[in-house]
Amino acid sequence: MNPKPLLAEFIGTFALCFVGVCAITMDGITGGKLGLVGIALAHGLTIAVMVSATGAVSGGHLNPAVSVAALITGKLPLVSAVGYIIAQCLAGIAAMAVVKGILPADALQKAGFGVPAPGEGFGTGAVLVMEVVLTFFLVFVVFGTAVDSRAAKMGGLFIGLTVALDILAGGPVSGGAMNPARHLGPALLSGDGKHIANIWIYWVGPVIGGVLGALAYQFGLADRGASTAK
Repeated sequence: MNPKPLLAEFIGTFALCFVGVCAITMDGITGGKLGLVGIALAHGLTIAVMVSATGAVSGGHLNPAVSVAALITGKLPLVSAVGYIIAQCLAGIAAMAVVKGILPADALQKAGFGVPAPGEGFGTGAVLVMEVVLTFFLVFVVFGTAVDSRAAKMGGLFIGLTVALDILAGGPVSGGAMNPARHLGPALLSGDGKHIANIWIYWVGPVIGGVLGALAYQFGLADRGASTAK
């Protein structure tokens, strides 16, 4: 397998996890000056630029949920999908390791290590459904702006905007992960049993939502006669 797409997926996902955790931690250090809007923009802008930078090489998935959706809809071979997901997960772990080497331990602790987590008062069911819905929107936009060959070549921008609006809408409920790799690395390296116990939620929710979003676009809106980019 060509290593270039794997490297692209690693770098792009690393950037997302690094910036995301740093933004959440800096919000705590600065006394909440970034706020939910700032955190949403940090994630959204990172996705916008990294999807644009890696799209020509790997498709700019940067998310296991997107790769699974591409696999299910025949846009990505199985071997490539497995390689992408491994690269994305390793990137999340590596990004968190680097963040832990840079930022003060007490600040990371207070910020919950930047791990997307259930909001206070929200049960597992609510968190799971929120992740399904948010990821549905995200992958639906991915297919509509980046996968469909009829789309204007501005997918990165609109995908990033979707990540930002999803965090604004769902961040207080589920943390607005929409991405198993974004949760996995920080959760594992946090050493917090609560975060580790929630890993399944942030795989099941985004993968289900991503597959549903892809299928909704593929069978509801895509031009069956037109070719689609992989």
